[in-house]
Amino acid sequence: MRYAVIMAGGSGTRLWPMSRRNTPKQLIPFLDGRSLLQMAWERLIGLIEPDGICVCAAEAHREPIMVALPELRSHRFIGEPMGRDTLNAIGLSAVVLYREDPDAVFAAVTSDHIIGPPEAFREYLDRGFAAVEDDPCAVATFGIRPTAASTGFGYLEIGEPVGGGLRTVVRFHEKPELPRAQEFFEAGPDRFLWNSGMFVWRASTLLDCIRRYEPEVHSGLLRIADAWDSPSRDAVLRETYPTLRKISVDFAVMQPAAQDPAVRVVAVPMRLEWMDVGNWSSFAQTCPADEAGNRLHAGRAILQGCRETLVASTDPGHLIAAIGCEGMVIVHTPDATLICPADRVEDVKTIAGKVQERFGHEAV
Repeated sequence: MRYAVIMAGGSGTRLWPMSRRNTPKQLIPFLDGRSLLQMAWERLIGLIEPDGICVCAAEAHREPIMVALPELRSHRFIGEPMGRDTLNAIGLSAVVLYREDPDAVFAAVTSDHIIGPPEAFREYLDRGFAAVEDDPCAVATFGIRPTAASTGFGYLEIGEPVGGGLRTVVRFHEKPELPRAQEFFEAGPDRFLWNSGMFVWRASTLLDCIRRYEPEVHSGLLRIADAWDSPSRDAVLRETYPTLRKISVDFAVMQPAAQDPAVRVVAVPMRLEWMDVGNWSSFAQTCPADEAGNRLHAGRAILQGCRETLVASTDPGHLIAAIGCEGMVIVHTPDATLICPADRVEDVKTIAGKVQERFGHEAV
């Protein structure tokens, strides 16, 4: 059977103060009042049955996620007691699905991207499923055609065509420095694609890779799986999960798998609209622009002599007035306000950490 796991465990600190511990970015309404998580769910409908869709996220976010996704079955919410990066979130999902269905094939998809059109996304995802269903040793990943020499994404180095529009994956490259990113971009999309962070694999194949590449993580996941249907599940999960090595699935599995003759890693090149809503600059692209390039998200605002400025607010009773701002980001919530130049948005993660140190968890 086909399954999908929506990975929704990110904290979204680069979108502070709108993204908070209790309301992370995947739950913030973006387009037409819909959150990124709701859009991720909707993209899957028509390819995956609702009972086959899981969400892996922080246990603390179970209630708001269940409210946001009324079709999500309660047993399909996979709660992490704490974040331990993507290897463990996806590995936990794999052992849960494998216990239920040893033949499970599942897609791990993101919840922090705007992707369209949905029907094209489903077609590409279907190609990945078909490749894995045809070959038990196959792992499918999805590549995005680069539009710039970005240092914010990993890259897939692709090789020969293997049929069905798929390509072999020669190597995974983590986020490069700018000169290296420029080399990748200039080589063209026939050689390098952005790594979307989405995959399709058999649960059994993924778990075998984890067993061989990260044996201690594999042992911990098996301990959790053994207790999953028992009264001790929560206790074992809380005790074991924090001990698992914190590492991304790209580093831990995909990089060695691309060099492993026992695994066939293939890429599905995707040509569609794809936006990683990872900071305030990308968030701004989801908001309509006026003739001066200013972008507004909810709230009330009046801008005088401003250009290329984002104003976002979650406080409908608060009025924001700005004069002569150019290339600025202004974000207001009922208990915190952020003001920074648009070219310094990557520093928001740093200041959010300082806010936590000085004012405690309740401020982030």
